[in-house]
Amino acid sequence: MKAKLILENGIEFIGNAFGDLQETVGEVVFNTGMTGYQEVLTDPSYYGQIVVMTYPLIGNYGINFEDIESEKIKVKGFIVKEKCKFPSNFRCEVSLDEYFKLNKIVGLEGIDTRALTKILRDAGTMRGVIVPADCNFDRAMEMMQNFSNKDAVFKVTTKQKYQIEGKGKHVAVYDFGVKQNIIRSFIKRGCRLTVFPAIASYKEILEVNPDLVFLSNGPGDPEELQDVIQNIKELINKKPIVGICLGHQLIALSLGGRTKKLKYGHRGCNHPVKDLVKNKIYITSQNHGYYVDLVPEDTEVTHISLNDGTIEGMRHKKLPIYSVQFHPEACPGPKDNDYIFDEFLKLAL
Repeated sequence: MKAKLILENGIEFIGNAFGDLQETVGEVVFNTGMTGYQEVLTDPSYYGQIVVMTYPLIGNYGINFEDIESEKIKVKGFIVKEKCKFPSNFRCEVSLDEYFKLNKIVGLEGIDTRALTKILRDAGTMRGVIVPADCNFDRAMEMMQNFSNKDAVFKVTTKQKYQIEGKGKHVAVYDFGVKQNIIRSFIKRGCRLTVFPAIASYKEILEVNPDLVFLSNGPGDPEELQDVIQNIKELINKKPIVGICLGHQLIALSLGGRTKKLKYGHRGCNHPVKDLVKNKIYITSQNHGYYVDLVPEDTEVTHISLNDGTIEGMRHKKLPIYSVQFHPEACPGPKDNDYIFDEFLKLAL
């Protein structure tokens, strides 16, 4: 079926729809990864977004149900230059098209993704819709005007507290859209986990008396999570706190720092970051549209992006608080930064 992407600035791209043939609306962003598309699809941090893959051929190794990062697809739509019709991999269980139909997600192929990416780089991320080719333009613009992603964290968080047994340190996980490989990374180190929904109060966290509080990744603007920020403030000075991505941003805001929105975000598994403490450069997996613009008082920058100089990690000088913007659990991405989880656990009581 012929379908088109319409951006909020009026630019249109006509291609072919696949998966579940329905209309969708979201924030259009691009990802520079050559592989890892199924982890991208199931990453809760992408909730509310239509993702454009810059690599031209997607779906060549199909989909398996072991490497997903949440129980179902979280993106609102998916755009590729070319979708592979006949995937070839011994682990493949379904094709990209079949997976989209199972999850009721629409995809769009056959458009110039390089041209679209250049538009997003120049103009910044913007809202967009994937609709049938004969869709009325005014109706498409109305869909975009009515779109909001403010409650994204509360739609992807766990609905209730749960525990994962282990013999090591007890980690309380604040789930704002936690990726499964973060959970697996703590499990691999023998940790006992208690996972809390985003609405949990600081009192609930303290009741289980964890050795460490972990703030997860997640979608949306951190400044909109004022209740969460207040809970984190109450935990400061009471428990060691570490965070990744959105968790990193929330720590900064809780300590008096500042966050801003990036023009087009950092999304991919090939972003160079320098660890200022180790004086080493690592290739990282990233997925964020916001960043820490001003570090709080009494904190020091530990990592910086070598692409644009933005802050990628920080540590408090007096308190056991440490966080990074990139994704050390990778998936997709290089495993260079797995050491960050060991650094986190060094702060545990």
